[in-house]
Amino acid sequence: MGTDNQTWVSDFILLGLSSDWDAQVSLFVLFLVMYMVTMLGNCLIVLLIRLDNRLHTPMYFFLTNLSLVDVSYATSIVPQLLAHFLAEHKSIPFPSCAAQLFFSLALGGIEFVLLAVMAYDRYVAVCDPLRYSAIMHGALCARLAITSWVSGFINSLVQTAITFQLPMCTNKFIDHISCELLAVIRLACVDTSSNEAAIMVSSIVFLMTPFCLVLLSYIWIISTIVKIQSTEGRKKAFHTCASHLTVVALCYGLAIFTYIQPHSSLSVLQEKLFSLFYAILTPMLNPMIYSLRNKEVKGAWQKLLWKFSGLASKLAT
Repeated sequence: MGTDNQTWVSDFILLGLSSDWDAQVSLFVLFLVMYMVTMLGNCLIVLLIRLDNRLHTPMYFFLTNLSLVDVSYATSIVPQLLAHFLAEHKSIPFPSCAAQLFFSLALGGIEFVLLAVMAYDRYVAVCDPLRYSAIMHGALCARLAITSWVSGFINSLVQTAITFQLPMCTNKFIDHISCELLAVIRLACVDTSSNEAAIMVSSIVFLMTPFCLVLLSYIWIISTIVKIQSTEGRKKAFHTCASHLTVVALCYGLAIFTYIQPHSSLSVLQEKLFSLFYAILTPMLNPMIYSLRNKEVKGAWQKLLWKFSGLASKLAT
């Protein structure tokens, strides 16, 4: 790799958010706390769904997958980000950079497909409730989840391969918080129009297509809800979808702004902030959104806390 320094570099330098030491220490503390909350919240959601039999339904099966994706995505970026806040030399080896790009891109794609699958699940629950159990059976749910994971990793493998075959010449300074796709491509010293075309195709397949499927699902859901006669029935149907719709708005909104146009007018700082929001804030908010806006999850939390308090009182006596 080091034999031809006109083509390859052995490592990269991540410029990050700030070069001011005090700011970096403050950011380290802030993002460490947020990362710990993200890990705790998503792991508790997975544990809760595992322990409460009432949550062994397709919706919560997919929510478990979403929480695992969120934890994995944050872990692919945040630990390295935290280490660089306290490091004087913010380098990342070539293989580590490629691995970070591969996993972050794969997990992002998996999340987009999963959100579309979850929208289909809500569509069946609201629009065809009598046949819900027959349609959303265990085998179909497993196939949909596996398809989400496999398609995300295949797309990422292709994108990572065509990105890191680009000659970087002596460019090694990545003006970003991580080895993000667009930031790495900007280092190339050759024409990258084919890579940008590949990003556009990937964005259409893994971002815009799932987004359109989500929109279509919710058009049908809303048209069904407005036909429900009782106010209570409309409220129940709306609350069934509210949490998922909130998460959809966060995830798809940020990704569309960042990736749908490689020649976007976004500044580098805006790209960094969008990436930070998607890597840290979205995974942290997802379990809160599903906990605070979902009666079943709140009921499961209360039941679990009641069990633990009862066990604690017995041990105390």
